[in-house]
Order: sequence, then structure tokens, then C-alpha cells
Amino acid sequence: MVVIPILLALSTFSFTRFQEQSGPLFEEKLLPGVRTTCGAREKNYILEVNGPGLCVADFDGDGAPDLVLVDGSTLERVEAGQPGLPPRLFLGRGDGGFREAGKTWEIPGGRWGTGAASADFDGDGDTDLVVLEWGRDRLFENVEARGFREVEESGFDGRRWGTSGAFLDADGDGFLELAVVNYLAFAAERVASRETGRCRWKGHPVLCGPEGLVPVHDQLYRNVEGKRFEEVSLATGFRPERAGFGLGVLTSDMDVDGDTDLYITNDSTPNHLWENCRSTGDELSWREIGLRAGVALDASGKEQAGMGIACGDLNLDGLDDYFISNFSGESNALYLSLRVGRWRDRAAPAGLARGSLTRLGWGAMCEDFDLDGDLDLAVLNGHVYPEADAPGTDSSFKEQDVLLQNLGLRGPKKRLGFLAQPLSDAAPGVSRAGVSVDLDRDGRPDIVALELDGGVRLLRNCGEGEGHWLIVRLSGQGANTQGIGARVRLEWDGGYQEREMRTSGGFQSSVPAEIHFGLGPVEVLQRIRVRWPSGRRSEHTDVELDRVLSIVEPEEGGKGR
Repeated sequence: MVVIPILLALSTFSFTRFQEQSGPLFEEKLLPGVRTTCGAREKNYILEVNGPGLCVADFDGDGAPDLVLVDGSTLERVEAGQPGLPPRLFLGRGDGGFREAGKTWEIPGGRWGTGAASADFDGDGDTDLVVLEWGRDRLFENVEARGFREVEESGFDGRRWGTSGAFLDADGDGFLELAVVNYLAFAAERVASRETGRCRWKGHPVLCGPEGLVPVHDQLYRNVEGKRFEEVSLATGFRPERAGFGLGVLTSDMDVDGDTDLYITNDSTPNHLWENCRSTGDELSWREIGLRAGVALDASGKEQAGMGIACGDLNLDGLDDYFISNFSGESNALYLSLRVGRWRDRAAPAGLARGSLTRLGWGAMCEDFDLDGDLDLAVLNGHVYPEADAPGTDSSFKEQDVLLQNLGLRGPKKRLGFLAQPLSDAAPGVSRAGVSVDLDRDGRPDIVALELDGGVRLLRNCGEGEGHWLIVRLSGQGANTQGIGARVRLEWDGGYQEREMRTSGGFQSSVPAEIHFGLGPVEVLQRIRVRWPSGRRSEHTDVELDRVLSIVEPEEGGKGR
């Protein structure tokens, strides 16, 4: 694929017109009657601090985003042999509101829910669900958009602590594989509690981990004709000696060779970039190249406590960049592309380093929130130690969530810059997973955010900008009905934008199979080009803006529509 640098006229235009906002961009309300659970309030063990999982997808096929909350449990419930709290599905109304789904959508509690992944696993046209656990992960088939049915013979093995998952067509057969990111080996009887005083932070006894505990390697499951999964981790390169404390994952064709790679954030160990080597041979195999690619360590060459991950072409050079949220005392990382397959952490020059040192970041999102034509960032924050409220720690347990508005390339050196401001007027909280999605279909990306032992927050985008937008959904031929892994490129006179279709949402979350494009002042598109996972290419013209557009993959030799 030839990558052509984009013209940068939008960067100058955007800040002069669309950045003026009378107040915070988001207005917050809580999903009524919902509160998450993750262990004891005092947080004696590391199991109790990562929080619940979140999935947003259209499960009932009505076009409105639905929401699955994957809740946790308590150690008392586990010790008593009781199941964890059941995941709950809330069906979207299309106006930003939700109602709890009926009995056919009920999901029983597992051991301790942590995360979620969603896509059309069996190729029947609707969205299926994987619930990740501290325990055995579970697969739920969507039956004709009317309810879930658990696939008992899923192929998921053992009991691990899965945090995040990602669907991708790793082997090119059309059926979607599943990558599962695992954290560490945890057993309460083998891990020192906060109450022992063995682990300390700024002079205070705190929970122990992840350092000193055993990381667990990530897993790859091959899709067996839409019926079940088969683990192929060891045979394809995901081996125990490569294990990190995995937390977040995104699928992305990072080397622009036509197949899907995996970027995984690791806590207190180097981040991993797993290169899919299918394009160089017939056998499915993976190679970890994070250090060589420049995305494993921070600008000073140190590993960080990577949590959330988001990606997009932030500097408008035609290549994806990657943003990582990290632990307090560490700056968030911004890996800007140097060329195909190479990045460098440029958080400090972009103004993202110093301000993030006092915050502990989790969910990260990359969208054009202000509709000015370039991508912004949102970061959800909250500490892991309740002791952060103690005098002398220069920190707090509850923290402010942050919007980082893209200011474009500025100055003689054309450096990327951001404007940091509170996400909303709401009081600081203890945020964890989050997803950006247009809940009310007004074209402005909203945010769903989860709190640790708290509520489900719905942040409505109240932006005053008048920029144009387009949401693209894909309908693929064969088993990959949602076009996961496709590259969609919008072209206009003087520029373009290109993004990848994915449902992996970063930290413990899954996003809808759709792409939101903020177009700013662009009023007319010349064409849309799609590179489908099958290798087919299609071109589409006469596209109206400010709407949801569905594109159908052409059959062999066809043009698509």
C-alpha cells in the first residue's frame, strides 16, 4: 500500500473555528440503578482494583448502540463458592438512553468478570460476546438478535485472569480469531494482603503487585469454522517466556502489509507489538517487535505501567499513532509515527507528559470529539490505592478525567499540541474502562465510562461546533460480516482521512463495529475507498455527509455498494 502524506490545511482551520466552547464538552448523567462491584472497599488485593469491563455494540440489530456491563465479585463470594455478579445488557433507545434487556438476554455470573470482546464470531450477521474473567472465559452466541446462548464447548481452557480481548482475522480465512490479554497468576492465599504491611507506597501499606507476582502469557484462539475456538498460542509464538502483565489491546495493521497485528499494553513491563507474519508465509505465526518498532518503552528508555491504549492519525501524516495511559508518576506516552513500522514517544513535545504525572490513567479514546477535522484524546483517571488520599502523598484516590483537544501542528517546527481540560463538570471519580460512541446519533462522539465500585457514567457530547461527520459501517462477504480489519479512506479535494475497522477498545472494553469520521469544514467527498480483509478493494462516490453509511463488500469482480 502506498501512503501519501495528507495536506495539513485542516489543522489551521480547526482551531480558529471549532475549538471555541463555552464550557466542558461533555454533560454527564448516570445510568439509573446501576453500581459496579470489584472486591472490598479498602482494596487489600490487586484483584480488587482494575474494575469492571465494558462492551458497546448493536446486539439487537436496531441500529442503536447497546451496552454490556461486565461486573466483578468479592473474595467472600469466591470463598463461599458463589458465582460473581452477572453481566447485564442494556438496550439502547437511539436517543442516548437505555433500558435493561429481558430474560432471553440474561447472562449468568461466572467467577469474577473483568472484560469483554464482541464481534460476529460465527458469521451469521449478528454480534456475539466474549466475557473475560478471573476464571474461565465464556462465549455467548447471539441467536438471531433475540438473546444470548452460551457456547459450552467454546474451546476456552483453564482459569486465568483475562483482562482484554480482540477479534481479528489472523489467518485470512474469513472467520475471526480471538486474542486474549492476560494479567497475572493470582491466588489470595499466595499473595500478601495490604494488611500485612509487606508492600508500601509513599510510606503507606498498600496492596501488593504486579511486581513480585508472576505474569501470564497472552493467548490466541483460532476460530474453527464459526463453531468453537482452538488455542494455538504456543504454536504461533505467544509463549510463557514472552509474558507481560497484560492490560489493554488494539488490533491494527501497524506495518501496513495487509494483515492485522496486535499492540498490547503491559503493566510494569515493556509493551508488546505482535507482528502477524502471515503475509510472509503460509503458516500463522507471530513475532514480538515492540522494542525494535519503538513502542515498548518511554522516551527515556524505561518500561511503564501501561493501562489504556488508543490509536489514530493524530498528526495527519497518513500513519496511525498510539497513545498509552500510564500509572501516576509516569507520563502518558504518545508514539508518533516516523515511517511505516517505526514510532517514537513524543508525549513531552506535544505537551502531554508533565500534566499526566499526577494522574493514573485507564481507559483512553481517540476520536474527533469537537468535529473540527482532527482526532482528539480522552483519558479516564483514578488511583488504585485508597491511601492516595493520605496527607503528604501529593495525590488523591479520585481524579479528574481529561479531554485533550488536538491543536494541530503549530510553530515553525510544526509540532503537534493539545489543550487539556476537564472532560465534564462532574466531580473527580475513580474511573476505569471507557468507550467513545455516538449514543444519540447526532454525529458527536459521546463517552460511556465505568467507575470502580461506582456508577456507569453516560457523557453526552454537547459540542457547539458545526463540523461535518460520517459514521461508516461495513457489511462483508463471507464470515467476516462486519469487515473487521478493513481500512476505510475518505478523500476530498486537498486531503483524506483513513481509519481501520476494529472492535477492540483498549482497556477491558469493546467498541461497536463502526468508524466515526469528523470532517470539520469538508462539505463534499470525492470518494470512499475500502480495502477489505479479503483483499478486495471498492470505491464509492456520491456520498452524503452527516449520516450513518453502510457499505457492502463487492462479490468477486463486483464494485460493491
